[in-house]
Amino acid sequence: MTVAVLTGAALTAAGGATALAQASPKIVVRHGVTQPVFSYKDAIREHVYVESPVDSDADGKPDRVNVDIIRPKETEQGLKVPVIMDESPYYDNAGRGNESERKTYDANGNPSKFPLYYDNYFVPRGYAFLAVDMVGTTKSDGCPVSGGPSDVLGGKAVIDWLNGRAKAFRPDGKPVEATWTTGRTGMIGKSYDGTLANGVASTGVQGLETIVPIAGISGWYNYSRMNGVVYQANEQPWLSDYVDTDPPAKCAAVRAQLGEDEEDETGNYNDYWKTTDYRDGTIGNVDKVRASIFAYHGVNDLNVKDDNFALWWKALAKRGVERKVWLSQRGHVDPFDIRRDDWVDTLHKWFDHELLNVRNRVMDEPRADIEIGPDQWITQEDWPSPAASAVTLRPAADGSLGPAQAPEGATASFTDAPGSGRTGTPEGQMVSDPGTAKAFRSAFVSGPLPDTSRLSGTPSASLRIKLDKPTANLTALLVDYGDDTRVDYLGDGAGIRTLTTEDCHGEATAADDGCYKKTQVTTVRSAVNVVARGWLDAQNHQSLSDPTPLVPGRYYDVRWETLSQEYVLKKGHRLGLILAGTDSDYNIETATGAKVTVDLHGSSISVPLVAGGRHHHGGGALVPQAVTPWRGPSNVTLPVQERQFR
Repeated sequence: MTVAVLTGAALTAAGGATALAQASPKIVVRHGVTQPVFSYKDAIREHVYVESPVDSDADGKPDRVNVDIIRPKETEQGLKVPVIMDESPYYDNAGRGNESERKTYDANGNPSKFPLYYDNYFVPRGYAFLAVDMVGTTKSDGCPVSGGPSDVLGGKAVIDWLNGRAKAFRPDGKPVEATWTTGRTGMIGKSYDGTLANGVASTGVQGLETIVPIAGISGWYNYSRMNGVVYQANEQPWLSDYVDTDPPAKCAAVRAQLGEDEEDETGNYNDYWKTTDYRDGTIGNVDKVRASIFAYHGVNDLNVKDDNFALWWKALAKRGVERKVWLSQRGHVDPFDIRRDDWVDTLHKWFDHELLNVRNRVMDEPRADIEIGPDQWITQEDWPSPAASAVTLRPAADGSLGPAQAPEGATASFTDAPGSGRTGTPEGQMVSDPGTAKAFRSAFVSGPLPDTSRLSGTPSASLRIKLDKPTANLTALLVDYGDDTRVDYLGDGAGIRTLTTEDCHGEATAADDGCYKKTQVTTVRSAVNVVARGWLDAQNHQSLSDPTPLVPGRYYDVRWETLSQEYVLKKGHRLGLILAGTDSDYNIETATGAKVTVDLHGSSISVPLVAGGRHHHGGGALVPQAVTPWRGPSNVTLPVQERQFR
C-alpha cells in the first residue's frame, strides 16, 4: 500500500493553497511535519468487532474486540492512512486523562466523542485513530485478566485485522476489511493502555511500527511486587474486577483463578507471572519486538514503579531497538499535563517519522529528555547518562556514610518492625533523626557533599547480613538530607495542580472539542527527600522462584537494586542510607519481627553519579566524606502517593 504525500515543495509548485482547494486533499508535509488539511467534522466515525483468537470467558466463542474508529472521509475515495491506536480497559470506568473522559456514542452506536486529543490533533493530519476496548471491558467480549495473555492477544488481533490477517464484523454481522489503511500502526496510552502497547509489541506482530508507552508496565510481577516483597494483596483479581463493569458473576471464576495464581502468600515469581511478563515471558518477550519505542515515565511514580521502565529500556537497548525517552520528577502523570506543547510537538514528529516516513530531525535529537527539578529539563545522549560513574559508599559503625570500608567485626542491627502485631514502619519514621539510634532501622549519613552531582541510573545495595529467623523483609532507602524546593510527587496530583483555564490541541465538533484544562507543577519545601527505594524478601536473595530460607545466625551476602532515578544532589546536602525491615507505606506483608545484623565491613551501596549537577556531560562523580553523625530532621511526615488509574 502507498500513501499520497504532498510535500511543501510540491505545494509551492502547484500553487499552494489554491491547488489544495482544487484537488482532493492528500497528506501534506511542511517543515518536516504533516499539516491539518482534512476535516475533523466530516471524518468517518464507525465501530467494528474484531475476532480475537482467545475465549477468555469460556463461553465457547472467540472474544470479539470492540474498535471505535475515526478516519478522514477521503479514505472512502482511496486515500490510505496509518493508524494511531489507544487500547484501554478504562473507557467506561475510570475514564482517560486528567479529566477522566469517557467515550460517548450517537443514536446509531457510532462514537461521537473520543477521550483525549489524539483524534482531534492527528485525524486532520492524515491519520486514523482507534479507541479499542480491551478484552473483557466496555463493549468487548470476554474477561479481563490483569495483563495476561488474552489482554494482549486481543490488541494484537486488531493489528492483524488492520493488516488483513484477522476477521472483523460490522454491527449487522457483515464482514468488514480495513481497506482504508496502510496497516502501519502506532500504539499509545498511559498506565494500563501503555502496558498493552508494551505487551502487543512483545508479540512481534507485523504492522505495529512504533509504541508510545506512558508510565506502562513491562512485567506485571514488577507492578505487584519486588524481590518477593508484595506491594498490594489480591492485586490481580481486584484490578480485573475494577475494570469490568459487567455483572460480577460473569467473570468470578476467572478472578478466583487469578487470586490463586498470583500466590500472594509467597511473593514468588511463578509460571503465572511469566504469562504477564513482556520482557521474558511465555506470550511475549523483548527478542520479538519490531516496533520502535518512545517511552515516558515518572521516576517518582510509585504506582507503576520505574523499574518497569528501566528493565524494559535496558533489554531494548541490548537488542538495539530504536528508542527515545522522557523522564520526569512527577508521579503517575501524563507528559501532556507536564510539558504540553513540547510533548505534542515531539509526538507529532515521532509519529510522522515512524508511520509516514517523513524526513524530520526527531531522530537527530538527544535520546533522553530529563526533568531534574521543578520544570527544569535537560537532554542527554542516552539513559542512564553515559557520563555516570558508579560511586561506592560504605556504612560505618558511628553512623557515617563514606568511601572508607568499615573495619572487620563492625556491625549494626535493627528489628523488622519490633512489637506484637506490627505490619511495618512508615518511611517518615525511617528517615527521621538519622543520628539517633532506632530499633527499627539503621541509619548512615555522609558529610556535606563537596559539590553538586546528579544521580542517573539505578543504585544497588550489597549487604552482608544474618537473621535470627528464616527471613525478613529488607528496605534500602537512599535519602537526600538538605532544605530544598522539590516536585511534590507524594502530594495530591503527584506533582501537578489542575487549573480552570484551558488550551486546545486539534480541531473540534460540538461533541468533542480537544480542549483540556491547563496544569502547573506543585512543589514542596522540605528538609528531606527519599531519592531511591528498594525492597527484598531475604529468602528470595538467590531466586525469585525458589526461595531459600536463611539459617538463623549465619551470615549471607545479599544484593538488590533500588528503583531508578534522575536526581540532583546539591552541594552541602547530605546523602543518607537507611536500612530497615518492612516498609508499611508500600509493603503489605506482616513483619516477621526478625533481628537483622549487618556486617558493615561487607556492606555498601553503589550510586551512579554524574559530576556537575545540571550538566549532562562531564567526568567522574564526587564522593562525600564520612563525618561524625549528625542528628538531622525530626518528626518527618511523608504522604503515601495516591494510586491513580486515569
